[in-house]
Amino acid sequence: MAKRERNRERRREETPEFEEKVIAIARTSKVVKGGRRFGFRVVVVIGDGDGRVGIGTGKAREVPSAIRKGVESAKRNMITVPMLDHTIPHIIEARDSAAHVMLKPAAPGTGVIAGGGVRAVVEAAGIQNILTKSLGSDNTINVVRATFKALKSLKVLEEEAVRRGKSVSQVAPPWWHVAEAING
Repeated sequence: MAKRERNRERRREETPEFEEKVIAIARTSKVVKGGRRFGFRVVVVIGDGDGRVGIGTGKAREVPSAIRKGVESAKRNMITVPMLDHTIPHIIEARDSAAHVMLKPAAPGTGVIAGGGVRAVVEAAGIQNILTKSLGSDNTINVVRATFKALKSLKVLEEEAVRRGKSVSQVAPPWWHVAEAING
């Protein structure tokens, strides 16, 4: 009885600090002596909509427990995405297996031009203006992991300028100076 009350209190205390999105649910099977054992694999993206995002996979016999495991895994794999006017600071490409993803910063008002798993990751991170292109494999898990890898390798504009040996104005998106002049 007391254990049930503690669990109920613990559930009340947990406030959803992150937005969760289940991207893919796959039914898996294992052949054993008595027949087939079915399980589920779930890919989950969580984010606070303000630059923090994480991806995780969970495996279990039932979908709800697989989702719970996926969320726990995503919380352990959180990253902070550097943003500039609700977009990314520079163009970036990344690969995971045969999936190849390209992310480009976009001007204010463009919106999120992305499909499937890329859109889920980008929106969970809180990016509002971005252009994306998914090349190669369309396997959802690999595309999501490639997107996550790209966001993880983003640099602050100043760091990217130093890395390329250019000035910040040469690396910055063309509309950035206009927005900076308007904001004063």
